[in-house]
Amino acid sequence: MEKKTVKKTSKKAPVEKKNLEPIVLQTLRGMKDILPEEQSYWEQVRRVSERLARDYGFSRIDLPSVEFSNLYVRTIGEGTDVIDKEMYNFTTRGGDKVALRPEFTAGICRSFIQHGMNVLSKPVKLFSTGPVYRYDRPQEGRYREHYQANFDAFGEQDPILDAQMIQIAHRFMQCLGIKAVQIQINSIGCPTCRKDYLNLLVNYFDSKKNKLCQDCKRRLETNPLRILDCKEDKCVQVAVTAPQSVDHLCEECHVHFKTLLEYLDELDLPYTINPHLVRGLDYYTKTVFEIWSGSEEGKKFSLGGGGRYDKLLKNLGGEDTPAIGFAVGIERLIIEMKRVQARPYKPMKPRVFLAQLGNMAKKKSLRLFSELEKNGILIAESFGRGSLKSQLKVANKLGVEFTLILGQKEALDGTVIVKNMTTGVQETVSMDKLFDMIKRKLKADNVVVYHNGEHDTHGV
Repeated sequence: MEKKTVKKTSKKAPVEKKNLEPIVLQTLRGMKDILPEEQSYWEQVRRVSERLARDYGFSRIDLPSVEFSNLYVRTIGEGTDVIDKEMYNFTTRGGDKVALRPEFTAGICRSFIQHGMNVLSKPVKLFSTGPVYRYDRPQEGRYREHYQANFDAFGEQDPILDAQMIQIAHRFMQCLGIKAVQIQINSIGCPTCRKDYLNLLVNYFDSKKNKLCQDCKRRLETNPLRILDCKEDKCVQVAVTAPQSVDHLCEECHVHFKTLLEYLDELDLPYTINPHLVRGLDYYTKTVFEIWSGSEEGKKFSLGGGGRYDKLLKNLGGEDTPAIGFAVGIERLIIEMKRVQARPYKPMKPRVFLAQLGNMAKKKSLRLFSELEKNGILIAESFGRGSLKSQLKVANKLGVEFTLILGQKEALDGTVIVKNMTTGVQETVSMDKLFDMIKRKLKADNVVVYHNGEHDTHGV
């Protein structure tokens, strides 16, 4: 008899896992989660900004968070803190030198030129929101990833656009419940008159060089305007007696600024001229402004700001197009909203709850929920909870007026039990009459109705 040889299979030894670096279960420094309990404030800012954009004729534009690095270097300017210290630069696998956007203006101008928006009727008004990134020391309301709402208008050099932008920024604060704000404004002139002014400024600071901080000694060579904005005490003292840009404007810039102030007076907006306000980015011309918290106590901080950048599009290779814009920091707005106890967004509460019991009822309840939603009824549920008692607890906690109960019997009969949560009275209703009955009970004028994905209420 032939011997069969059984081939022995040896078990492979388990592959030893390399020592994996432990996962750090926390956000990076300067980054944060926006948790559900914070979202009511964020939703309020989103709604107000979008409504103002619509009311003032701005069209929404969304931009990529990553652009070629030299776009920002060309627009913001070498020698600025943003470029020298704060920008997130990296090289892609394809060898492109790119950066996370530190601000919106450069990308908006790039898009304006790339997509030929210069042919649109003027002014072209664009609105955008999203995160910006700056590798800076995290501080209150200013994270390394923080969010901005941005308004820009292209194609009009009349100072009435400057006044309208400041009006929108002020209105933004008012609509959020931030009533006490300070508008600071200045004119830094155009390239023609600024040249002579910069010579005066450099000569002045050069004579006080030994009193400047190290950063400002460097700025004296690269960006002397930024010295006016330095927060170091000794630099603030030196800047007090520095030449002021508003005293050295050319005729065109002088008339522009004077007319703007007349518009602001007509609008009855509270503003102060701050001769040290420069905004620090190379592309600004003529008008610059900031909105500051008007707190009488505690630390005041900038909620947003902007200005004109009339030469920026031409410098990027586009047509000579005047422009103005501003941005607000959303985190700082929310801090100020909380400080002044402004109301966050209050979503509509559901007035009906759907409870189900049993496998067949679960299947039917998904369709019933969908049908109720299609009929414009805002409804809550607790799918997955097993007992009716636990579901009714949820309904009580939500404070709904009616609970719809769907069990095995109701699923077979095509009916639903409608329970009045105030009186405890229950009645059984057929499915085909349910929607009309619920609307009638809720007094249809208060039913939440959906329009194109947004909900609104009637009679509120």
